[in-house]
Amino acid sequence: MKYVDEYREGETVARLVDAIRAVATRPWVVMEVCGGQTHSIVRYGIDELLPAGIELVHGPGCPVCVTPLETIDRAHAIAQKPGVIFCSFGDMLRVPGSHGDLLALRARGADVRVVSSPLDALTIAKANPAREVVLFAIGFETTAPANAMAISQAARLGLTNFSALVSHVLVPPAMSFLLSATERRVQAFLGPGHVCAIMGTSEYAPIVDTFNAPVVVTGFEPVDLLEGLLLAVRQLEAGRAELEIQYGRAVKPEGNVHARAIIDDVFERCDRPWRGIGVIPDSGWRLSPRYRQFSAEDRFSVGEIVAVEPVECISGRILQGLAKPSDCSQFGTRCTPQTPLGATMVSSEGACAAYVAYGRLRRSA
Repeated sequence: MKYVDEYREGETVARLVDAIRAVATRPWVVMEVCGGQTHSIVRYGIDELLPAGIELVHGPGCPVCVTPLETIDRAHAIAQKPGVIFCSFGDMLRVPGSHGDLLALRARGADVRVVSSPLDALTIAKANPAREVVLFAIGFETTAPANAMAISQAARLGLTNFSALVSHVLVPPAMSFLLSATERRVQAFLGPGHVCAIMGTSEYAPIVDTFNAPVVVTGFEPVDLLEGLLLAVRQLEAGRAELEIQYGRAVKPEGNVHARAIIDDVFERCDRPWRGIGVIPDSGWRLSPRYRQFSAEDRFSVGEIVAVEPVECISGRILQGLAKPSDCSQFGTRCTPQTPLGATMVSSEGACAAYVAYGRLRRSA
């Protein structure tokens, strides 16, 4: 395919692997932040091509995976209410809550509908004025503009039967959290290309300076990932810590100014719990006071729901780069895509799902 094959070309991949091998003189641990990057790494076996000592660890960049369990339970509580049409992207239907998932609720009669765009929920709300239509608005900065657009449009249309259950999380505070942790392993980051295409790179420079950790904003194809890793390893070997953009064909330092403007209008920053990790300060968005009337959490009084994670699930450690999926005693046995203990096993960007999909079933060394 034009413009894709060149980023998967075998000779280029081999040259980049040789270049990394030539520059690396000691072990380094680099985290790919985005779940899409994780799936590419595992799919193409990129981590298995690297010289000994260069380790890629998986980060918390799967938005489905880090959506808090209590938020999933709130979604289920709302979806079961009479007269509600609950709208969600398809990747949330199999994510386990405390008592099943949205797909099971739909099988029991709840009106749960898959949408391909947040604006689809507005269409449903206009067509069903006697019913409450709720949009499950989750994700990182990448999906925030579309969700913000739907909420802003609902305000302009005066839709009183539309609301959103918002659980947006932000990448830079999570990176700072990981670098501040007592159990820190990460020495450099392959930054999230799609997030930075929206938000730009200004929030990453303070992370580089504060923690002396290189950040290379990287794309998703094999050549992208290996180029990004080569840039990161060169910095580490030279004792440098800088912000670099490998994914220049999509990322500009200023990001998408129009997308950022609608985000700033609809949302405000807040503390946010991350599934398996805990509360990370100033790491999320919630509806700003101007749009608070569209809060499904307030409208349906589900804010007090508290949930407890399964103790067997180590997804929190996986999301922090402290373990690999195959380190889990339940992986591939009790925890499978059909019977998941955590979201990392069912999300299309989850590390556990990637290991199953591409045959990484053996325990890591």
